[in-house]
Amino acid sequence: MLMASNDRKYKRSRSYFASFKHAFCGIKTTLKEERNMKIHVASAVLVLLFATLFQVKMVEWLVLLLCIGLVIALETVNTAIERTIDTITEEFLPEAKKAKDAAAGAVLIVATISAIIGLIIFIPYFWQLFHL
Repeated sequence: MLMASNDRKYKRSRSYFASFKHAFCGIKTTLKEERNMKIHVASAVLVLLFATLFQVKMVEWLVLLLCIGLVIALETVNTAIERTIDTITEEFLPEAKKAKDAAAGAVLIVATISAIIGLIIFIPYFWQLFHL
C-alpha cells in the first residue's frame, strides 16, 4: 500500500545532513540485503587490490574507479526500481517484469563492459608479471 504524501515519515529531508544520512542508509541496506551488490563490492575490492599491487597508471585508476562507481550506483538504482515495483503490486504484471528486467539488464551491460575494461587494463600487467 502506498503512503500518503503528507505522512511525516516519508516527507522530504529538510537538511543536507539528513539527505546524506538517507543516502548512506540506502547504500548500507543495498549492500546488506542484495547478493549482487555484495558480488560487485567484492569484485571492486579485488580490482583495487590489483591496481595497488601493479601500481597502475593514473588514467587507469580513474577508469577503474569510474567503472566501479557506475556498477555500484546502477545496482543501487536497480534495487530501488525492483523494490518500488514490489511495493506497488504483489501480482504479476508483464510491464512490471519488463521494467525490472530492463533495470537488471542495465546493470549487466555496465558490469560486462567494466569487466572487459578491467581485462584490457590488467592483462598486460599479468603478462609482465609472468614474463609471457
